[in-house]
Amino acid sequence: MKGICYKNTKTTLPNFVNTIHEDQALGYAYETDTHFVHFYGRGYGLYVISPGLTVIEKKNGLLQDWVQRVFGAIDIKPTLFEVGHTIEGVWRPGLYFQEELYQGLNITQIQQRSAEQALRILVEKLDEVLLYIEPDNAGLDAYSHKTRELLILSCTEVENQWKSFINKANLQPTNGRTFTTQDYIKLLNALYLNDFQVKLRNYNSVPIFKPFLGWNIASPTQSLPWYDAYNKTKHDRDVHFSEAKLINVISSVAANLILFCVRFGPFHLINETKTLSTIFNQTFEIEMTNCDTCTFYVSLISLPPNTCDDLLCYNSNIEGHIQKWLVDTLVI
Repeated sequence: MKGICYKNTKTTLPNFVNTIHEDQALGYAYETDTHFVHFYGRGYGLYVISPGLTVIEKKNGLLQDWVQRVFGAIDIKPTLFEVGHTIEGVWRPGLYFQEELYQGLNITQIQQRSAEQALRILVEKLDEVLLYIEPDNAGLDAYSHKTRELLILSCTEVENQWKSFINKANLQPTNGRTFTTQDYIKLLNALYLNDFQVKLRNYNSVPIFKPFLGWNIASPTQSLPWYDAYNKTKHDRDVHFSEAKLINVISSVAANLILFCVRFGPFHLINETKTLSTIFNQTFEIEMTNCDTCTFYVSLISLPPNTCDDLLCYNSNIEGHIQKWLVDTLVI
């Protein structure tokens, strides 16, 4: 069963302020055997879908008519995925709490901690570099043995992350021997990599980083300037030492941040009190932009037989109505 997604333009819930739709502009709905179900969601930042704002009402007529009447729904579209389904290892809004992240992405705490340790090393090393090079217009072109070292380390970790997704999809190398960017480019759309952007805090002159923007099959290495720079300076430092410039280093670290968020969700980076989260929040901001909201995950709820018929907003997660996710295989 697929649901529908839309934009909310009004609030008609009983005993609620009439401005919920202003902050929770997204809506997701489907129907059970007895009721219509709606979830509110935020249309900015990390686009959280809120089970704490679940709306139900006994079925009467068509689902589309209901969301238009109750929520002023516009731009109504079908969801891409089945309600209650996720894709293994690919985070989308709709997954938030730690236990559902583990279950819905089919990941373990051990895998997450290992990835966090690798990412922490990169972020700490970048933080150290920024003590000596100011990332302004001139500083972004600066290079040194330290920036080259970090660029190589960071891009090696990007390749490691790419391979983990390739293995999940059981993809074989195009050339029959080893994986190359001809294979990795297939991850671009499957992982929604262009949905994410990374900012450096406290540096207004530094551009927003979208490290996968422009990546294309026609030139899968050269269309990633930071990755192309890594290849050049790794294999021929004498000629291409200057490719290890700071902007390429930051782009490669941003790419790692995005891949971590795709694989494990972004909330471990943002909401926890660990060393990695502290350094991340001091240095970076990450958000999603221009997303296809039809690709988000929508929770399936199971309502008890005595559920009331009236229009009601409640927390379906606290009530234990949210069902476990059905995890589908990543297909590339």
